[in-house]
Amino acid sequence: SWRCLGSLRLTYCSRANIHSFNKLIDMKNIVLLGATGSIGDSCLNVIRQNKKHFRLFGIVLGGNLDKAQKIAKEFNPQHIFVAEPDIDKSHDLLQSYPNILNTEDELQELIQDPCVDIVISAISGFAGLKTSYFAIDAGKTILIANKESIVAAGDILMPLAKIKNSEIIPVDSEHNAIHQCLPLQKNLNEISKIMITASGGPFREKAFNDLSSVTLKDALNHPTWNMGTKITIDSATLVNKCLELIEAHYLFQIPESQIEIVVHPQSIIHSMVTFIDGSTIAQMSNPNMEVPIANALGLDQRLPIDFEQINFSELNLSFEPIADGREVIFDIAREVCNQKGNLGVIFNASNEIAVEAFINQQISFIDIYKVIQRTFEYFPCSKVLTLEDIFEYDKQARIQAEKVIKSLH
Repeated sequence: SWRCLGSLRLTYCSRANIHSFNKLIDMKNIVLLGATGSIGDSCLNVIRQNKKHFRLFGIVLGGNLDKAQKIAKEFNPQHIFVAEPDIDKSHDLLQSYPNILNTEDELQELIQDPCVDIVISAISGFAGLKTSYFAIDAGKTILIANKESIVAAGDILMPLAKIKNSEIIPVDSEHNAIHQCLPLQKNLNEISKIMITASGGPFREKAFNDLSSVTLKDALNHPTWNMGTKITIDSATLVNKCLELIEAHYLFQIPESQIEIVVHPQSIIHSMVTFIDGSTIAQMSNPNMEVPIANALGLDQRLPIDFEQINFSELNLSFEPIADGREVIFDIAREVCNQKGNLGVIFNASNEIAVEAFINQQISFIDIYKVIQRTFEYFPCSKVLTLEDIFEYDKQARIQAEKVIKSLH
């Protein structure tokens, strides 16, 4: 197997040795995908506060070598994978870690290494699909913040997880909240409804037609969360809630008809589950991604972290319906849940292309909805049988979305 303990790439171990060692000291080896992103920051902070339980075995990043160097200096991961092919060969990181991994085979070997106990998928967008597949295929416990991989390939990943006995634990605050609210036996017959909350983003009080004039700066001004660019735009369009609806359908095997979305501007209640006896259980916390990450990392235990207490004496919670005009994308999301097949990957790909075009000032904010709808309507529903099918539909959907963008000019 790969090198597991001791100094970088020096000490060898067997699966039996590493697991007996971890059991002895209650230590879990983690591979963190997307280590230099915003979710990666939160993951590292939870690990930092629980060093006696976790060892950062490997990190995977795009091309932010400066940040990777800081992470490496503090956590001393044994393996570093850089996805960016044209990295600066003279960077100081390469002097300390001369054997940087950068091929897909090396990435797969790192994720599937017998020494790895937990894989955290904090990669944004469709780019996280293949790494999620590698982890699930190896039967790993995967903490997934990459909702796009479930949306695009739920028909492939969920059955595979069952076959490989891979545990998928959601990190997104809404899905982790559902995970916490459900009983351990997860008897779906006892569930009446799941309610996912949405902050509403920066435009919840704007009429839909007024969205044509909003700027990128406006869209990135999220009222309650500090997130990466893509997910912040998704929150502003409410596409993020559509992706979450689809992900919840797959993760919890709940019909879309039993999943509701409600606007909750305070972002204190992250999801609620109503049972057939009329009881509703809600998960509450101040908006901080370290809370769901700590819950997911703790597996069946609670991990201590620093957090802001809720001031219940001053708490005012409110709930609103989704604003008018956004119904079309929720209708698409529910169709994805009901029809499945290639529809999830088409929805996701069209959104990613539309968001990128908006960021690059090629289209207006309101055009994002047009690109998604017209691309989605172009493709008939078809079954997907392999991961290659998913990648082919992703490619075709992106091509079609680009055509729609050109037609808008």
